[in-house]
This record gives sequence, C-alpha cells and structure tokens, in this order.
Amino acid sequence: MGTLSKRKGPPGGEEPDVEAALDELYVTPPAQFVARRAEMSAAAKTAGRAEDARRIGAARRPTLAAWAANLLLRSQPEESRRLLELGPALREAYHALDAAGIKELAEQRRRMVSALSRQAAQLARQAGHPLAPTAQQDVESTLRAVLADPEAADRWAEGRLEGALIPPSDFPTGTVPATATSRKPTASKAPTPSARTRPKDELAERRRQRQEQLDQARRTAEEAKQRLHDRRAEQADADNALQRARDRRDQAEQQASAAEQHLRQAREELQRADHEQQEAEERSRRSADALARAEREEHEAAREVKRLSGRKR
Repeated sequence: MGTLSKRKGPPGGEEPDVEAALDELYVTPPAQFVARRAEMSAAAKTAGRAEDARRIGAARRPTLAAWAANLLLRSQPEESRRLLELGPALREAYHALDAAGIKELAEQRRRMVSALSRQAAQLARQAGHPLAPTAQQDVESTLRAVLADPEAADRWAEGRLEGALIPPSDFPTGTVPATATSRKPTASKAPTPSARTRPKDELAERRRQRQEQLDQARRTAEEAKQRLHDRRAEQADADNALQRARDRRDQAEQQASAAEQHLRQAREELQRADHEQQEAEERSRRSADALARAEREEHEAAREVKRLSGRKR
C-alpha cells in the first residue's frame, strides 16, 4: 500500500534538501513550473550541488490534472491517507469474492473519489487555475487508479505525478462479480452439453473477445491521450523558453540601443571638450606670450631707471 511521503527540509544552517525542493516544485502551478525549476536548478548549481541541479532540471512539468492530484495529496494528508488505506481493503474483498464487502467498500470508494476530486478542483481554483471538465475527469481517473493499483498508489503517495493515472480495466467499477456468492453450498446436477448450450458458449466467447478488444482499445486511447498531454506540456515548455529568449533579446537590444546613444553623447561631449581644450590652450599661449613681454618690458624699464640714476650722481 502506498504511504504518504513525509519528507521535510533540513534544519537551519544545513544545505537545502533536493527532495523537499522537488516536492515544492510538483505543487507549483504548471504555468510557473518552468521558471521555478530554472530558479531552483540555478541555485543548486551556484551552491556547488551539481547532482541536485541535474535532478531538478530533469523534472518534467505535470499536466494540470496531475498537479491538482499532487496538490490534493499535500494539502489534505488525512483524507489522502484514508484513500490509500481503502485501496487494499477493496482489492482484498474483490479477490476474495466477498459480495457484501465489495458492495460496502465500492460505495465508500464512490463517495471518497467524488469528494476528493471536488476538493482537488477547489484547491486548483483557489490557486488560480480552475480545472476544465477533462482535467477533472483525469483527477477522478487518477484517484480510481490509486484504489485499484498498488503501483499507482505508490506513485501518487510520492506527490510527484507528471500525468494522470489510469485504473486497470479488470478492476471492478462497483458491481459485484458474477462469481461472488453468499458461500452457501447448494446441490445441483452438472448440465449435460447439448446443441442448445454450445451456441450460448460461443456467443459468450465472442462477447468476451469483443470486451477484451474494447478494453485494449480503451487502454491504447488512454495512453495516446497521456502522450498528447506530455507533448503539449513539452510544447508549452518550449514556447515558454522561446518567449524568455525573445524577451532577453529585446532587453539586450534595448540595452545596446541605449549604450549606442550614450556612446554618441559621450563622443559629442568629447568633441566639445577637445574644442574647449584647444581654445584654452590658445588662450594659455597668448597669455604666456603677453606675460613674457611684460616681464621683458619691466626688466628693461628697471635697467633704464638704474642707468639714469647713475648718471645723475
């Protein structure tokens, strides 16, 4: 039987737990999954946790129904535990051909699947991502698979579904198997084969074969539907990556344009500064020449004063 995964993050001061990071990632709304995955992977890589970064980067975005089922598991642990416990009891009653047990447990299953699928839809709606009718049906299919298949129960209990689960076709939908009886022996004579019973046997065999073909066709259709979900999710991831690349290019182009404008302004400022420097240098030269002339004139005047003063004596 699947048991709820109860991983917790590390105590304060320790390195982040990749398991807790993955748990958080799979309850992140699908529209935000890719960006959050990139953020977590980059953080792990920056911290030197290359293997954690690889595991986070390899996580696949869940379908809307799978995300809602993961969210239900994490948000309603007690109800989820009861569903996981009901599965083995129902399977045991079915294999034991316990008619009374099957009837009671099947009714309990119907109520639980209906209630939990409504809760999943409500949680998704509260998170801003209401479920379409097809996604709601996929959630119900997942919950029925959890009850019917131990492997499916284990997968859901991990809380990291990527797509909806499909219940096995040979599991009962709530009806009592034809071979289930009250276990009271009755005496009867074995029927003698006759020309009248053989056609009935042949008809039953044809019906059984048609049912097998129908079951196989349904499984094939469900698998194709799941592959379509996966391809759509991958396409959405690719579209998101393309949009981010376009946004980065637009931003880089704007930055380059701004840088070119700044460069033009800087060159114009440089030209003005060069011109001002040349004018200042010319003024400095003229001033220096004038100063030199003034010094010579002052020196000559002083000499003349001295000469005349000597003649007077």
